[in-house]
Amino acid sequence: MPAPITVVIPTLNAADTVGPTLACLYQAMGKSLINEVIFADGGSIDHTAQIADEAGVEVVKAPKGRGSQLSTGAKAAKGQWLLFVHADTVFSAGWETHMRAHINTQTKAGYCKLSFDTNGFAPVIIAGMANIRSRLFGLPYGDQALLISKKLYQQVGGYPDIPLMEDVALARKLRGKMMPMPITASTGAQRYIKDGWFARSRKNLITLALYFIGVPPEKLAKRYNR
Repeated sequence: MPAPITVVIPTLNAADTVGPTLACLYQAMGKSLINEVIFADGGSIDHTAQIADEAGVEVVKAPKGRGSQLSTGAKAAKGQWLLFVHADTVFSAGWETHMRAHINTQTKAGYCKLSFDTNGFAPVIIAGMANIRSRLFGLPYGDQALLISKKLYQQVGGYPDIPLMEDVALARKLRGKMMPMPITASTGAQRYIKDGWFARSRKNLITLALYFIGVPPEKLAKRYNR
């Protein structure tokens, strides 16, 4: 019986960050858990393709933007379960056991608890706020990873082809069909360090609020990337 999980990683010039992610995932390659790893690439011009070739990772080309990249990667997946992971994320010890248990006992999608790959007061507070948002409002972001059966993914329509808020859009469609897993996803803190922890968090919150009141994701993406 083939391993059940296809891992989909959206990449865009991810050569400097994706190595630890692959090393973490490959712990499960010999345990009949991960069937394949796919880079859904949005036009990398660094060594991302070379890393994929050396690691035996399939690369599928997609229009730049996480929504379109994730959607394209999912369409190419052979596994019965899909694991969407960002290219700067690693999981806590024992994650393979917990994901296997989830697959064997659940029909709901699963997401992880968030942490950052750096220490300090601000990372703990920002991650804590994200975890509270996920628990109370059912809105985990993409950097918390998502484990979902292909059947459920297709039932709810998958990731929309939008340049921003694709993770929130899918989470809203999964309301009542998603649950936390006892796994921590540690993600890169570079963007927060560059922009300022609370400035970046405030920007994310404002973007989320604007999305909820109906501002188109295309306009949000232009504003967010300024």
